[in-house]
Parts: sequence; structure tokens; C-alpha cells
Amino acid sequence: MATLIADQLASDPRVLEARELLDSALRDQTRKLTGIQAPDPARAVDYAKIIADFSHNRAGGLYFPYLGSGVGNGALVELADGSIKYDFISGIGVHFLGHSHPLLLNSGISAALSDTVMQGNLQQNRDSPPIVFLLLQLAKNAGSRMEHCFLTTSGAMANENALKLMFQRKPGAVRMLAFEHGFCGRTLALSQITDKPLYRAGLPSTLPVDYIPFFDASNPTGSTEKAMLALRTHLCRYPGQHSAMCLELILGEGGYWVGDHDFFLRILTELKAHNIAVWFDEIQTFGRTSRPFAFEHFDLAQWADVVTVGKLTQLCATLFTPEFKPQPGLLSQTFTASASAIAAAQVILKMLLEGDLFGPGGRNMHVHRIMTQRFETTAARRPQLLRGPYGLGGMIAFTPLDGSEAKVKVVLKALFDAGVIAFYAGSNPARIRMLPPTSVVTQQDIDTVCDIVESTLVACADI
Repeated sequence: MATLIADQLASDPRVLEARELLDSALRDQTRKLTGIQAPDPARAVDYAKIIADFSHNRAGGLYFPYLGSGVGNGALVELADGSIKYDFISGIGVHFLGHSHPLLLNSGISAALSDTVMQGNLQQNRDSPPIVFLLLQLAKNAGSRMEHCFLTTSGAMANENALKLMFQRKPGAVRMLAFEHGFCGRTLALSQITDKPLYRAGLPSTLPVDYIPFFDASNPTGSTEKAMLALRTHLCRYPGQHSAMCLELILGEGGYWVGDHDFFLRILTELKAHNIAVWFDEIQTFGRTSRPFAFEHFDLAQWADVVTVGKLTQLCATLFTPEFKPQPGLLSQTFTASASAIAAAQVILKMLLEGDLFGPGGRNMHVHRIMTQRFETTAARRPQLLRGPYGLGGMIAFTPLDGSEAKVKVVLKALFDAGVIAFYAGSNPARIRMLPPTSVVTQQDIDTVCDIVESTLVACADI
């Protein structure tokens, strides 16, 4: 069998040499990023103008004056104003390998050699099937019955595809169930499931959703009974009308509230008794707990009908059991993802399968222990500064100062100026959340960031 020309190109000595040279250049330059650096005053005026013009053109200001230069080193990132900061939000969970990781450079070279920039439903290259296989392998290893996987460009599209699968399976059932304070996306349909009216202001109502209170670790029995009462009330009020329930096992934007096995078990048992599909939305949780899937962490694999993943995977996916196999024409799209995203996904999924991220002693839980211990120490010593911490694995949050949205914004801006990028979550109280790149973050990174958090809270407490 003759060697494919594509394989001849990949193994061409000039390509191999170029890979080595680029890898060497990347490592030499990124080594220069060793810690926080203030902006270059000579760049201030031009940088401010670019930010202002960009904000105007996109019809909305940037939350942070952040424009990356295009290089970083692990948890550190250089901005176009010459500053260097610790990125502890990772693009809200996207930059799982941090910044300028050599493996992603190598995968990007492979993508650049590919014949097309984008791959689509009609024409996909041979690197898409292994991703589907790897995702399904992870899901089956978890004990689920996932048999099918449809790739797509974004978490929102993965969730939209999940909705279509579940509605088609149960014609006539037009309602959805979801947790209070959950986040599902911002499309016309998903903004209805997201429990934040601000995100659907002025939009037409497209999907009726009934909300269930989430688990409260300070009152396990009471919160479970409250949730069950709400669920049964909805089921009684709209008999046979619910297609599925969207379950975030850890509320992401809601504030990093963590669920509980027994709590979920009560809900799942009731859903199955009413032929309501179980959809685990793992767009943010995938790859961040003690197991690849959060449903595996909570020992809920057998209940999964549909699962969506994204963010750290670069391209996104909807996984589902045989019962939800769609009729022809239901799922299709021009783009599967860019060639670079597909190549990066292969690298990241391989790391999830073979790396040291999972288990009680894995990096996800190790990073969580280190950071939460630091925040707990601060909270015990100076309780007026923060409450918490909250979250699980690579998802970490705390409530700063009085927990008001105004104070959280002040603290986030002060952290940014001090060289640490974090983000907000939840409301009443609002929290600061972090998604550190657990695969590459170091003890020194964590110590430095936690020191800055405490000093910044002290400074902001007096504002």
C-alpha cells in the first residue's frame, strides 16, 4: 500500500526540522516569562486606544482591558501592553494547558499543514474519528452507556444538539427542567434554561422551563426535600410535558455550588419514573474533578442519557445512548471545528486518558487542596476578608468581603491590576471564581496568586 502524500508531507525532513526549530524558539522565548510584570508605559496610549476602539466596534466594553500578545508560559500570559499576569481563569476554563504549551504548538503545526482551515459535517479529515473514539472511551470507562458522539464548534451548539435529541425522542413533551441558578448558554433556547433573566431581557420566550432548588451542603436533608417537593409539583402540574432535565452537577456560573450523590439520586430516580431524559451538562466540569466526568465523580454514570462536554476540549461534543439516536437530518452543521481545534483536542484527550490528573491524589484534587487550604487559612485568620472556599477539583471560588456585586468588581479589577486574572460567579452573594490550568500550574504559581489575593482583599476592604 502506497504511503499517503499527507504522511509524506508530515515526515518530510524539512517539516521535521521546522518543528524542532519552532519548538526550540518557543521554549527559549517563553522562559523569559518568569513572573508578574507591570505594563510598559510607552505602550499605554496605543493600548488604551485599541481597547477603546475595539469596545466601540463590538458594541460593548471588555470586562478586563485584556488583549494577549500571543505568548505565555504555563499559567503566565503576556498582554499587548507589555504586562505579564497570572491567568487563573483560563478563558473561563478553555486554556487547560495554560499558555504556549509545546504540545499545542506541535498540534498547531500539524493543523497548519492540513489542507483546510475548517472541517465540517460534509467533509471531515481522518483526525475527527479518533476524537469521537476517545470521548466515548472515556465515557464508557466511567460506566455509562454512551454509544454515540456528535462533534461541534461550541458548548452552546453541543447543548442545542442535546435539546434536539431529547425533544425528538419524546414528541409532544415541550417543557424542560433545570436547577435554579444554573447556566446553560445564551442562545434563544439555552437562555431560557439559564436561570438569569438578565441574559434573556428583550428576547421572546422559546422554551418553557421549570426550576428545581439545588443542593445546600449546610442543610442536606432540608434542601433535598425542598428540591423533591418542587420537582413533584412541576410534574403534577404538567403531567407528561417534560422532555428532559438539564443537570449541572456543580453549578458553574451559579457560584461553584457542589452537589451530592444522594441528592442527585433522589432526583434521578423520580425523573426516570416519569420517562424524563437525564442530561448532564459537563461543559465546564469535564476534566476538572477527580474523574474525567463529574457524573463519574458522583457515581451517577448509569443514569446518563445525554452528556455535553466542551471548554477544555477545544471542540465540543454531545454524547448520547442508543435510545437518542437521531432521525436523518436532525444534526448537521457547516463546521465541526477548525483543524487546529481538532488537533489540539487530540492532544488534550490523550493527556486526560494517560496523565496524572485524576484520582484522589491526581493534580486536579491536589491543586484544589492546596488552594482551598490557603483560602481557609486566610478566612480563619481574617474572616472579614473572605468566606469559603467553595467548588471542587479545578473549580475554586470564594466570597470576598461583603459578597456584594459592587465589591466583587472592585476586587477583580484590583487583582487584575496586581497581576492575577480571575472572574465572578453567583449572586447574593457574588463570588470570585478561578479555573487554574491544573495540568501545568506550579506550587510557586499558587503561592504567589494566593498571597496577592490576600493583600488585594486587605487593600479593598478599606475602599
